[in-house]
Amino acid sequence: MTNRQKILTVYGFSFGSLLLWMSGIFLAPFLKSHSQTWGEFIYAVFSPVCHQVSERSFFVFGFPLAVCTRCLGIYAGCLLGMMLYPIIQGFADTATPKIRLFVLITSPIALDTLGNFFSIWKTTPWLRVTIGFTWGVILPFYFISGLGDAWIRMKKKNIL
Repeated sequence: MTNRQKILTVYGFSFGSLLLWMSGIFLAPFLKSHSQTWGEFIYAVFSPVCHQVSERSFFVFGFPLAVCTRCLGIYAGCLLGMMLYPIIQGFADTATPKIRLFVLITSPIALDTLGNFFSIWKTTPWLRVTIGFTWGVILPFYFISGLGDAWIRMKKKNIL
């Protein structure tokens, strides 16, 4: 398998997994609105990764989404980043963006999270989505490149 094929495989698996994950976010309230126990199961799947506080979530079908607004923004941004990845990065190279970019884009979400955690301020739901979205867009450029690079290096060292 060529390096390009490895990166494409990582990309395809990651993109498919993210689509499935995003579907679950909206499927949970839909199923719960139809009195399905599967709705509760999906909420339980998301509970380890999100606090699921109703006041910090958007409602669909009369129930909160399976994640809060910030997490929704992160996943939606990640989905856009996944769509942009082939255009911006391509599949021939595993170079990740500079760490300075990561720190710069991470700073707003880190500051906002800390400010809310220590009750310094309370961010509106739409600002939470926006900040999460901005951060989520860059994640695939580190995740796909990093995973692809790790696979290539492991193969070179005969670990796989």
